[in-house]
Amino acid sequence: MDEQKKINDLGGTMRLGEYSCRLDKNTKSYELYQKEIIKERHRHRYEYNNSYREIFMEHGLITAGVNLELDLVEIVEIPKNTFFVACQFHPEFKSRPNNPSPLFDGLIKNAINKK
Repeated sequence: MDEQKKINDLGGTMRLGEYSCRLDKNTKSYELYQKEIIKERHRHRYEYNNSYREIFMEHGLITAGVNLELDLVEIVEIPKNTFFVACQFHPEFKSRPNNPSPLFDGLIKNAINKK
């Protein structure tokens, strides 16, 4: 992130905790979560570079979810693939055996259907 480029001591500069994400209604992510606003947990210091957002979109990578407060890309997808969903957050943090993350659930169901 631009505001972190000049920081040499990186302790405490991570994006930690739960953040909101608005899903595009025309995406696999929205289909899986079945809601427009989701909240997922983060633990990282690297972000999607918005300078390349348009270039990636021109080549088929769509922005499926964005944190509106910080204008940070949270989820990307490649719709031409059977199942390509990549996220910035950690879906495993809130996933449980009897209540898996919608992303994990969708991936497994897709794999079973493609056998």
